[in-house]
Amino acid sequence: MPAGEWSRRRTVGESALTAVVALLAAGTEELLGGEGWQLAAVAAASAVLALLRRRFPATVLVVTAALSPVVSGLGPLLLVLGWSAGGHIVGVGRALYAFIAAYVLNVGATLIVAWEHQRMLTVAFMATLYYLGTTLAPGLAHRYWAQRRTLLHALQERNVRLVRERAMIGRNARLRERQRIAQDMHDSLGHQLALIAVHTGALEVDRELTERQREVVGVLRNASVTAMHELREVVGILRDGTEAADPDTGPVGTGDESGRAARGIAGIEGLVDSARAAGTPVTLRRIGDERPLEPAAGHAAYRMAQEALTNAYKYAPGAAISVELRYEPDTFVVEIFNEEPPAGPAQHVVSGGQGLAGLEERARLVGGMCHAGPADGGGFRVAGMLPYGSAPTGEAAPLVDAADDFRQQSTKPFGGKSRPVPVGEPDWSFTERELAMALHGGKTRSTGGSIALGCGIAFAALVVLVVAAGLGLYYFVGSVQDAMVEPAKYESIEVGMAEKDVRPMLPDGDSLATMATAGEGAPPEPKGAACLTFLSTEMSDDFDTEPVFRFCFKDGKLIEKKAYEVRP
Repeated sequence: MPAGEWSRRRTVGESALTAVVALLAAGTEELLGGEGWQLAAVAAASAVLALLRRRFPATVLVVTAALSPVVSGLGPLLLVLGWSAGGHIVGVGRALYAFIAAYVLNVGATLIVAWEHQRMLTVAFMATLYYLGTTLAPGLAHRYWAQRRTLLHALQERNVRLVRERAMIGRNARLRERQRIAQDMHDSLGHQLALIAVHTGALEVDRELTERQREVVGVLRNASVTAMHELREVVGILRDGTEAADPDTGPVGTGDESGRAARGIAGIEGLVDSARAAGTPVTLRRIGDERPLEPAAGHAAYRMAQEALTNAYKYAPGAAISVELRYEPDTFVVEIFNEEPPAGPAQHVVSGGQGLAGLEERARLVGGMCHAGPADGGGFRVAGMLPYGSAPTGEAAPLVDAADDFRQQSTKPFGGKSRPVPVGEPDWSFTERELAMALHGGKTRSTGGSIALGCGIAFAALVVLVVAAGLGLYYFVGSVQDAMVEPAKYESIEVGMAEKDVRPMLPDGDSLATMATAGEGAPPEPKGAACLTFLSTEMSDDFDTEPVFRFCFKDGKLIEKKAYEVRP
């Protein structure tokens, strides 16, 4: 899709994603203490960054990673930007530099924000885990997914080209064979028919022949001339798939002065007239608006009518025959029906048994179908359905096995388009076929290895992330326990006790959780005293505040203890 042109589906999707990201940013900022214009500013910034992520993926990723420790509402956006940057940053080196820069700035900004607190290595460790889980892991997953899809797309395009080349080779081979057959027919049958026509023409003007003999010789000459024209038509079809006859534009007679018989749909009326002249009751009906057929399809319709009428003469002498030509919206239908003969079916009729089978084959070759069989209520029916347009000469067989990963292949351009799909741009038709292939268990030696390798890498990365997250969670839970004091223990400690007796009763306080005690609402510390602050194990009634216990020591004694609430 050209730059600047979005489809309706993509426009709706981007709008929905932008709205969701803006709401998440504002909600996160509000949960962490933001209010008023600050929420609107964070939501607007998230929306703008989300819209720019495709055009400037590396820049947006680095900027957001640097700002997210300072502006907490931008945290959820990192998940979207990590996924998007993994598929849209062109080049492995550029993507590597972008993710490294984003990591350094993100961890650096986190350390600056937490500079007043202790345990900087712990802060860096937790920031690294957060970056790996929210940014790097989605980026790697999307990049692998996009590259695999691009690779499969290129392989399928190559396979389609191979299929087309094989189809061209097959068509050329068929054309050469048809031309050879046409040449043999022209050289052999054409020569013999020409001799018959010449000799019968000379006999027709011989004065020694009687009038009856001249009439018979004239019939033979006309038959030989007609056979020569039919031979030329067949040779033309064999050579280039088209008849020598003009396209069917309307009914014509059974022949012209040269003895050439009309072929195609136009010639069916001549067959009916001939049958009527022989005393057979035949009716002809045309239904629908007449449309021209391709020469090969028109010739097939003519042969169907000819063979059906011939069979009716042979097997049902004297029976009424109806011929119906229907111009349907998508196909042309020729139907010949003969009723039960008055004297019953003819007996001992000599037949080769190939006529109806030949009609089915002729219809198939032009992309149609033919049915012949007894009709309901008696009689016999032959019906053919033929296409108006040209039919393919045959689909080439796939170059791969049916169980191969390319069993979804088509001779059409991939996805209905000839353009390559850019990295990161979703191609849902191809994705659906990938899913279908996976569900049916399609495997190949080439793509199967890459899929297994990619799945192994993804699984290993997932295991590492889970282990790291588990260790981080275990450490964090232990760290939180080192920063909390029970109310009962607070009550048991009295002012004036020796510091050496109070210290063992309290946690060491060296925990990230103690950062939550440094908020608004803390009273000033006594001058010259060293104070320890801890969280209470009980929750506050107010969701926005945290209960805190503070113990201040001076000169080896506990000089003050306070319980208060702070707003983080």
